[in-house]
Order: sequence, then structure tokens, then C-alpha cells
Amino acid sequence: MEQIKILVVDDESRMRKLVRDFLERAGFQVLEAGDGMEALDLFYEDQGISLIILDVMMPKMDGWEVCREIRKESKVPIIMLTARGEERDELNGFELGVDEYISKPFSPKILVARVNALLRRTSGLSMDQTIAAGGIEIDKAAHIVKIDGNMIDLSFKEFELLTYFIENQGIALSREKILNNVWNYDYFGDARTIDTHVKKLRNKLGDKGEYIRTIWGMGYKFEVTKA
Repeated sequence: MEQIKILVVDDESRMRKLVRDFLERAGFQVLEAGDGMEALDLFYEDQGISLIILDVMMPKMDGWEVCREIRKESKVPIIMLTARGEERDELNGFELGVDEYISKPFSPKILVARVNALLRRTSGLSMDQTIAAGGIEIDKAAHIVKIDGNMIDLSFKEFELLTYFIENQGIALSREKILNNVWNYDYFGDARTIDTHVKKLRNKLGDKGEYIRTIWGMGYKFEVTKA
């Protein structure tokens, strides 16, 4: 099977090496660029790039400019890296078409998890339509959930929520992020909607419901506990 190709763009060589090492261990092929101009050259030369990890602060052309140029031609998934954590920067990124936004410093393992989750969301043809974790199996195409081989009945939103949790397992997810991804940005409800659905979902999952951990003051994390 052909390796998925990822372009890592950062002017710090040590950061590029760190990210590259973790991505290559996860089975990805990695291309590197040290500035925005080099990133665009590589992107236009190689049509096989499946995802871009893009730093904001770079010489010659910053990450915002690179993202703006790429979005004129392509919808390739983009993860933006930044040392700043201001909300307006994050909003600016989403307006430009950034798919994920990660502030430095970050865990390389979490970055790899987000890469996998983003690729699953945006590249259904190249990723398996069946996902599983801790005895829970989801057939996304057929909208079927099984626990230890036994089918369970979930509502549409419960199914979407469980799928989102499993595809982002190990990542702490804020209620806002869950609303944005499961209910979409145009949803005008509040975070209590999530808490209600999580409670129902836990009940239907039985013993497996404990995999959905509450992160107090933030949201939830799906994590398979070892026996």
C-alpha cells in the first residue's frame, strides 16, 4: 500500500525533525520545507501530498499567506502550528480554511493522533470505513455499532458522537470542539446538549461507557482503560 505523504513546514529544523520522526514511525512519508516559499514550491511540484502541517511564524512567507495561497487551488487538510494561543489567531486560521490548530509546545503523539483523525474525516476513500476500540466496532458506511459482537441501537447523533470520540481517542476534547464537529458550526444550542447525549451514550455502552472520561471544566476524552 502506498504511504500517505505529509508536508511539514517549519523554519526550525529541530521541530521538523521531531515531527518527522514521529510521523515516519506512524507509517507516513514526510516532506520538509523550511519556509513558506519552499513549501509552496514543494506543494505545486508534488500532487500527492495528503496533508500539510504548517507553522505560522516563518521567514519569506508566513503560514497565513501559505494557507491563503494553497486554499486558492486545493482543499488539502491543513494543521496549523503556532506559539501563540490567542483566540483571534485561531479564528483567523479557521476563516482561511485551516482544519486543525495546535499551539506549541505540544505532544508529538497527540499531533500524530490528530493527523490520523483528520485524515479519517477528510479522506474516506483511503481510510477504512470500519473503526474499533476496546470491543466497540463501528461500521460507518452501514451506520452499525457492535459491542463485543452484539449490535446496539444508537440515535443518529449518538452514532456521530461515538464515532468522533473513537476517531480522536486519547485527545481531550472541549465541549465547543465537539459541538463544532458533531453538531457543526451553525448549531445554536449549548454545551448541555453534549452532556445529555454523553449520558445516554454511556448508558447504552454499558461497561464500555467508562471509556468516555469527563475532563472537568473542559469536556471529554475517549480512552480505552486496560483491564
